[in-house]
Amino acid sequence: MTLRSLCLPVVCAFAACGLLAAESTAPATTADPLAPLLAKPLYQFTEAETGRYLAYLQASEPDLRRRVVHLARKNIGQPYEIYLLGEMPFETYDPQPIYCLGKSDCLVFTEHIYAMALTRDWTGFIRLLQRIRYRDGHLGVASRNHYTEADWNLSNRWLVRDLTTELAGAKAVPFEEKIDRAKFLLGRYGLKTSVPFELFRDTYIPLDALDAALPHLRDGDFVNVVRASITPGGHPNAEIYGGNAWVGHTGLIAHGPDGTVHLIHSAEPAVREEPISEFIARSREKAAAPGAKQRLVGFKFLRLTDDPLAQLRQLDGPDAPRVTLPNGAGF
Repeated sequence: MTLRSLCLPVVCAFAACGLLAAESTAPATTADPLAPLLAKPLYQFTEAETGRYLAYLQASEPDLRRRVVHLARKNIGQPYEIYLLGEMPFETYDPQPIYCLGKSDCLVFTEHIYAMALTRDWTGFIRLLQRIRYRDGHLGVASRNHYTEADWNLSNRWLVRDLTTELAGAKAVPFEEKIDRAKFLLGRYGLKTSVPFELFRDTYIPLDALDAALPHLRDGDFVNVVRASITPGGHPNAEIYGGNAWVGHTGLIAHGPDGTVHLIHSAEPAVREEPISEFIARSREKAAAPGAKQRLVGFKFLRLTDDPLAQLRQLDGPDAPRVTLPNGAGF
């Protein structure tokens, strides 16, 4: 086996995400090297262009929430594709790359936007992205934040704070999940582990209590869309999550020109921005269609913290983010 044959699967995976820049035939110098980046969508950037743009954005926009919304809107139109990321080339259980610029699914979109908004160069973005995607920043399929409500939200408490119970008050709806991560990892990735079974309890804001919660949301807040089976056990996620409800979609809060609460999210066919009321109406239409298996029941909302990197330094130390490879080496 040659070195080329070893590298080829990795190259193909990254190329599928639109990550490997073609050799440029443009002139070596331009009057304003930033001008082309201002004019094209984020998902068409190369890695080098992404780094340059992050430096520009950090210097020109000091407000974190505005950077989040700016980057999210600059990514509108990015094609949707589920299950994009894995641990290649550091593990082979999930042979997808550790980042993707050209496509996204709902959580990949959110993670990339947060990581970009908090960093000023390509290296910083890649390292922070892994800290967001993995428990304690330890890269590996077993330590990836697979379950949004039970893994991602808790692992990233330095980044976002759960507002759900605070906003819903007495109208908060409890739900529980019987999560068998060992079964999940074995079934999906063929990985045998001894991860213990977890009985996870959480709450969501039901749709009839949403109007009272919306005025309290701020740009850049994290949205968890809570869904449930239309009939008991009727949707595959009911078995994966082992419960009567689960977080089945994510996105980011923004506000329209008139102050209307919008959702920016990645869903078929591409990243879009829409009033949250339109998202709800479309979800109800889908649930009413023949053969539908799941329905929208409510939301969880998490507040983007004011200074996430300061929070992270309290956890990881002055060299935050702390990221380690599957063998324990530093990333």
